[in-house]
Amino acid sequence: MDTRTTTHTEQAASAMPVFYASFVDGNSLSAAATSLPLVDPATGRIWAHAQLDPAAADAAMASAVVARDSGRWADLTGAERAVMLRRLGDLVAAHAEELGSLESLANGKPHRATFGEMRATSRWYHYYASLAETHDGLVREIGRSVEARIEREPLGIVVAITPFNGALSLGSWKLAPALAAGNVVILKPPAEAPASSIRLAALAIEAGFPKGVVNVVIGDAAIGEALALHHETAMVTFTGSTAAARQLGGKVVGAMKQFVCEAGGKSAHIVFEDADIGSAVVAATQGAFSATGQTCVAGSRLLLHASIADEFLERYKASIGRLRIGDPKVADTHVGPVASARHLARIAGFVSGAVAEGGRVLVGGKSPEMPGDLANGCWYAPTVIVDVTPDMRVVREEVFGPVVTVQTFKTEEEAVALANSSEFGLAAGFWTTDMRRARRVSRKLKAGTVWVNTYRAIDVKIPFGGYKQSGLGRENGPEALDEFTQIKSVVTDYAAALDPFAY
Repeated sequence: MDTRTTTHTEQAASAMPVFYASFVDGNSLSAAATSLPLVDPATGRIWAHAQLDPAAADAAMASAVVARDSGRWADLTGAERAVMLRRLGDLVAAHAEELGSLESLANGKPHRATFGEMRATSRWYHYYASLAETHDGLVREIGRSVEARIEREPLGIVVAITPFNGALSLGSWKLAPALAAGNVVILKPPAEAPASSIRLAALAIEAGFPKGVVNVVIGDAAIGEALALHHETAMVTFTGSTAAARQLGGKVVGAMKQFVCEAGGKSAHIVFEDADIGSAVVAATQGAFSATGQTCVAGSRLLLHASIADEFLERYKASIGRLRIGDPKVADTHVGPVASARHLARIAGFVSGAVAEGGRVLVGGKSPEMPGDLANGCWYAPTVIVDVTPDMRVVREEVFGPVVTVQTFKTEEEAVALANSSEFGLAAGFWTTDMRRARRVSRKLKAGTVWVNTYRAIDVKIPFGGYKQSGLGRENGPEALDEFTQIKSVVTDYAAALDPFAY
């Protein structure tokens, strides 16, 4: 399939089967011997196939080496790279509906969410285009005739391993700064969700990027590890589970390669007694159930002050009751399916396990019956579990689905202790009208991002990453650009050399 000329809509209208192949050196590879069915989580139907080519990883690496060594990208000025980055950003925005549809088929998000996500993603390319133009080195005076230039150079070949819940959007968090810094990139999306990344690579060629600067390899975790540990790879950037990050990161760092990862989360969402409860209810609903809870920053641990807990939960139940579960293609759908049958079973297992340990389902707790073509989809209702204790698995581990646990507290110190009791530290949020408390609590929470009187406020300008087991390094902001460069100090003495052994 030529992904540069065939849109998803045109494919769907054709009786021919749709195949996605690894995108290497500006083209899709030829047909592979084996393929993986791509299943629409809303209907359970196969909508396309991903071709698995064991030679794709080697071909992509060979292409990337040529692109790196030729200097066809790294030797351009920042301003020249910026032109193509902006073009790519414009193309992502122009193809937002097509790319969003592909993302929805991979993870079940409603189309209106993925369309907006794609339009927002275009900003990443524009933002890092601007930084590419202005990211200059420094000059430091060492002595009367000696100066040092502190230069930032590209690392070389970056392997970017992306997750199913945002292969293109979260992949762009990696791709845009890596390209702005002058690196070449091999994207490795999940084998079950490759389509949007392949389309993005085709758009990069359309934007004028040289061949080999952006390659996409379809493969499983073993292929990702092989790419990450390849002797030509300089850096690995990874988004996924903490367990996978630990396993891969140990090997990557052991091989003396740079490693940045955004791993799991179990974010606390705290509501103090003086909060604007109406706003907090809205944010808690959106923060937990957007993307059917399949987000790393989902506010999955709701911590309520005991004095307002009953009122909050009544309003929270009403808010959740207004969510419309349904076909991602329908404009007024709020909550779509989860990404796969395997993931659905995992979520259901967490809930049944919580009940067995003494938890009580307040809302949801089951797969809703869906009509017609949706009957065989991967559906799970937004779920709230109360009467939980800190040692329960559902409280400690990342569910990555539409499941929220509720705990109460009586003091600020208790709230902070509960929030910090997790091994994760990706994000946290809290609600208060006391600005002294806002300052105090935000400093005490051990999380890479803390939201005060808001939730899920993410922007390209704001560094994003985790404390503790939630990751290493930062994405977004100028800080991300630094992650994709290495520092060289060039020291020059403009005076004649002095002979230290002269008499």
